[in-house]
Amino acid sequence: MTVVATVGTTHPLAFAGLAFAVLALADDGVRPVCVVAGVTAQDAAHVTARTPIDPATIGAQFAALRDARVDAFHVGALLSAGSVQTVAAGLAAYASIPAVLDPVLGASNGDPLGDAATRAALRDVLIPRAALVTPNLDEAGALLDRTIADVDQMRSAADAFVALGARAVLIKGGHLAGDPHDVYADANGVRTLPSQRVAGTLRGTGDLLAVTIAACLARGASLTEAIEHARHRVREAIARATPFAGARVASFTTA
Repeated sequence: MTVVATVGTTHPLAFAGLAFAVLALADDGVRPVCVVAGVTAQDAAHVTARTPIDPATIGAQFAALRDARVDAFHVGALLSAGSVQTVAAGLAAYASIPAVLDPVLGASNGDPLGDAATRAALRDVLIPRAALVTPNLDEAGALLDRTIADVDQMRSAADAFVALGARAVLIKGGHLAGDPHDVYADANGVRTLPSQRVAGTLRGTGDLLAVTIAACLARGASLTEAIEHARHRVREAIARATPFAGARVASFTTA
């Protein structure tokens, strides 16, 4: 049995967050387990409440995973610097297991989820622990305190993440004008991954990409193979998106 642990914050409508990750993993044939690090109330338009789980409870959940034989971790939105630090400590107990970090800093509508201290903790404590970091343009810009608006700036930013200690980074270019380009970097250099834009919209694309990469790594795929499979899955999901509760969402067979 392949097991992936997803760590992050709840979303009542499962547009993203833990419930979305569980659906995506189950749809991919993976056994999901989870660590709840935060709770939000949000709909298609706004985040109306957010509360981080206390560090002791987060740590206890990590300890409870010890008999699950986790093959990979996916880490999504974290709501406080304390949560980030506790998650980093939890991952340290599973240091040989790959972790994919999607550093979600805000909801799709732009409402913030983490503050400056949260961003600093992600940058200083959690990014160096991840096998791969998958920020979008806004997240990469916020973490590096710079504007990122084209592929050249994405390539420079990817180099900066590696300099910060990231083992690998995939900066997502879905918000670029025209066809999207992602940029990947690790200690061996930087490369641009072109793609064609798929008509339509989808909530939760970042979560879908990151959990799919984690599932592939859990099965023993290389990082390159995992990224390409995940990018393909996201394109397919956008093309097949269905309306639900005021948004367009992935159409999972388990939903």
